[in-house]
Amino acid sequence: MLNIILNYHFIQNAIIASILSSIVCGIIGTIIIEKKLILMGGGIAHTAYGGVGLSYLLNINPLIGAMGFSLIAALGIGKVRKTNIKHSDVIIALFWSLGMALGILFISFMDGYPPDMNSYLFGNILSVSNFDLIAMGVLTFIVLAILSIFFEDWKIYLFDEEMAKVNGLNTTFLEYTLLILIALSVVILIRVSGIIMLIALLCAPSATAALVSEKLNSRMGISILIGLFNSLFGLLLSYTLDIASGASIVILSVIVYALVYLFKKKTSIKNGK
Repeated sequence: MLNIILNYHFIQNAIIASILSSIVCGIIGTIIIEKKLILMGGGIAHTAYGGVGLSYLLNINPLIGAMGFSLIAALGIGKVRKTNIKHSDVIIALFWSLGMALGILFISFMDGYPPDMNSYLFGNILSVSNFDLIAMGVLTFIVLAILSIFFEDWKIYLFDEEMAKVNGLNTTFLEYTLLILIALSVVILIRVSGIIMLIALLCAPSATAALVSEKLNSRMGISILIGLFNSLFGLLLSYTLDIASGASIVILSVIVYALVYLFKKKTSIKNGK
């Protein structure tokens, strides 16, 4: 049966998308958790909805508009955090709401029947197109290339920002670059889990890996493997049970985190820690 399923083109696309998204989740998710940027990631993700709506209005691929809005949100939020850290949470929430509102507004301007936005809100990895895969592949390559170039600098920046400044590192550049990578990651993950559940998929594998290892390199590697398991097994459940793919992957990700957390807690109690 498995061989028959794998012969379907849309299943092959979904598997490739799972691999690409798992790589991004493992790397960027680990950094987001370490720098406590979860709320910011959610703000960027929801702002992307405005780009999806504008793309439908202009009759272009929605991922293009999502990327544009995500980058604008990332740079805008980064500027706000630098100049007015006290009210940054409020600004992020406003970006969050504005993006969703603009998406709805742009869709309302369209003639005829409005497009089905569910795959962008809640994800549908089984509907990933060849163009989506190419875009995801290019963006994943960019994320990996940038990370490999600045990895050692980011290790210092993540664990001790003041030390990074003392060592002469341009922390402002590193932060803006990180925000851009988060924006690109959002675009990669939209087709997998959707905008609504994206932040859970981005953080759950990395949070699970953090329970297993404290080393940054190990956490990224473990997170990638966990994300790949969650995506592929969630995809299988989605296909066999005929349920939403994004929801099944996210629910499985949360279950895996809960199981690892409970196992570690039980082990710690037995060891008297």
